Amino acid sequence: MTRVLLATRNAGKLVELRRILGDVPGIEVVGLADVPGFPDAPETGATFAENALAKARDAATATGLPSVADDSGLAVDALSGMPGVLSARWSGRHGDDRANLELLLAQLGDVPDDRRGAAFVCAAALVVPGGTETVVHGESTGTIVRAPRGSNGFGYDPVFVPDGEQRTSAELTAAEKDAASHRARALAALLPHLTTLAT
Repeated sequence: MTRVLLATRNAGKLVELRRILGDVPGIEVVGLADVPGFPDAPETGATFAENALAKARDAATATGLPSVADDSGLAVDALSGMPGVLSARWSGRHGDDRANLELLLAQLGDVPDDRRGAAFVCAAALVVPGGTETVVHGESTGTIVRAPRGSNGFGYDPVFVPDGEQRTSAELTAAEKDAASHRARALAALLPHLTTLAT
């Protein structure tokens, strides 16, 4: 079995990544809790791809394991694509989902329903020590509702309704979300590269 490290400290994201990648034959998916600790590098990239690649490189260098990292966020049409790479710290405090949601909804308060388009965007990177670097992308388009609904997701899931749905991402089951999420689409594009590592 080849061990592949999922380089994220976000518990919700780790669960989702493990669900999607956990069934690749010959691959054992491990998290940061399963390897010796190493310092987090700041996310200073201007794009999701730059941040994902930097995180995967750091993890691969520190552990010697093939490493997968992603950077993802919400791009809102009425906010010219923001919060974008700043999604996790939109309110000024990294990872404060409630504050981020409240600020976003306040900023969109006067925006009419037909102009509340948005997309969840994900860049996923795979870095193999001494080998290849691969970056892929996934996207899920939809709209922002006026109040949070659901408890199955994290981040901006409670206010995002994917195209073709009436429910928010936080009202979908794990299987439904995995079938169509931005992260699932990016990881699906990464799967062929992961299967080449299987032993």
